[in-house]
Amino acid sequence: MSAPQTLDFQIRKTELSKTRLITQPQPDLQDRQVLLQIESFALTSNNITYAAFGDAMNYWGFYPVPAEASEAASPWGRIPVWGFATVTESRTEGIAVGEKFYGYYPMASSVVLTPTRVSPTSFVEAAPHRAALAAVYNQYVRCSADPFYTPDTENVQSLLRPLFITSWLIDDFLADNAFFGTIASGKRPVMLLSSASSKTAYGTAFQLAQRPELDVVGLTSPGNIAFCESLGCYSRVLRYDQLDQIAGDTPMVYVDFAGNADLRRAVHTRFSALAYSISIGGTHVSELGGKAVNLPGPRATLFFAPAQIKKRTAEWGGDGLGQRLVAAWKTFFSTRQ
Repeated sequence: MSAPQTLDFQIRKTELSKTRLITQPQPDLQDRQVLLQIESFALTSNNITYAAFGDAMNYWGFYPVPAEASEAASPWGRIPVWGFATVTESRTEGIAVGEKFYGYYPMASSVVLTPTRVSPTSFVEAAPHRAALAAVYNQYVRCSADPFYTPDTENVQSLLRPLFITSWLIDDFLADNAFFGTIASGKRPVMLLSSASSKTAYGTAFQLAQRPELDVVGLTSPGNIAFCESLGCYSRVLRYDQLDQIAGDTPMVYVDFAGNADLRRAVHTRFSALAYSISIGGTHVSELGGKAVNLPGPRATLFFAPAQIKKRTAEWGGDGLGQRLVAAWKTFFSTRQ
């Protein structure tokens, strides 16, 4: 009988359009390890952001591809994805074959993990190479104890749950910083969101729209105008070339999901009362780069969701943060149905 095989999807780190599928034998389990069959995951622009910022934010580090003998480091990487997997073999006490977990997986048919801190609700991945990486990505949640989970919404959870959590954290971060003084300005402030049709922008707009003191404006391409308007979250939806429809002295926070350097420069140049510029990701992969340096106004600052999670966990406790996230998710999901 042939040994069990696993299928592994890999992408060239410096040329994201180049991919390969590798079939290889499943590794033998060591003590304290589990083998999970990856059943479903979502592929969205969020995952492309993981690849685009793979080196800068070490997303390649979660599931590294071993280097060949002739290489100092492998040019190939595995893009992480959010999804569901079921335990098919276990050598870890407290984790049984057949249990399903939600978490951060590679694009592969199976994965071997080394659980620690096994609890009735979750475990933490203990592979040495992940010890220095963001803790939020190392937690795997038992579906049987997950307040987010229902069997009939697995696909929606894979697609929207991690993005909505990021959206909620963006809104929370902005509110935590009093929207950087824009409300106190006396004029109605604009929260300007690029790539307004993207899922994370959608969730952010949904959260921001619950704050009546804000004007939530989306920027998108002409073909997405009607879709963005149909979401009911944006006060206005504009094309990327319609920045002149907003007064130049409007107090503003720019929430950049596109990562388009030329667009960022246009926003910074036009709006003299731009109070904060927050960069979330890079849906416009071909326009990423260093063009937008020495910008007028505030420095464009990259948002790192795990930092806000760490802050709120310290302030509210893990249960307190979890309860807020679940409540917000249920509101979002019920409203969007």
